Amino acid sequence: MQSSGASETEILSERDLTQIERLHPGGLTSAQIINIFQSRGARLSEATFRKYVQLGLLPRSRRVGEKGKHRGSRGIYPCATVRRINSIKQLMAKSFTIEEIQRAFASFKEQIEEIEAALDELFKGFEREIAQPRFDLSRRRLIHRDIDIAKRTATDLMRRIVQIETQTTSPDKKQRVAGGGTLTDITDER
Repeated sequence: MQSSGASETEILSERDLTQIERLHPGGLTSAQIINIFQSRGARLSEATFRKYVQLGLLPRSRRVGEKGKHRGSRGIYPCATVRRINSIKQLMAKSFTIEEIQRAFASFKEQIEEIEAALDELFKGFEREIAQPRFDLSRRRLIHRDIDIAKRTATDLMRRIVQIETQTTSPDKKQRVAGGGTLTDITDER
């Protein structure tokens, strides 16, 4: 079962991915991500999800405290994780191995994760700062509104960065042929 607008090898269309990213700018739990794929007929278990994280194909979660006494915390993954899994599934459907996919994704992964972490810390710092008593309620609300706008802008920026990273590092632009070469290699020899 494919989503509307999705091609044969993709589970989620670009429209689906953008909608998910807009609905969940703060991120998703692993259960929510797995449900997105399973609801579309894709095989994705908790064990496979954890394996992708361990292999470095997906970012690690960040812990977010639950409101309420003794509620603990839960792991939240960036919404771009859904896009990454979709890319992994596309590449696997084209017979790429996990090792080939790992090599393709390794290029910018660390830098992207550092940017996401830095933005999270920056926004947390802003929120801690405006909680100080020197800010009156009206000024606090105004700054909080600006922070919310900046968070949405940052989410859109990260979505675009991940799209560019996927476009520039995914081996799916080159089709492999027998003998280990690619169609690009063969056409370059001519």
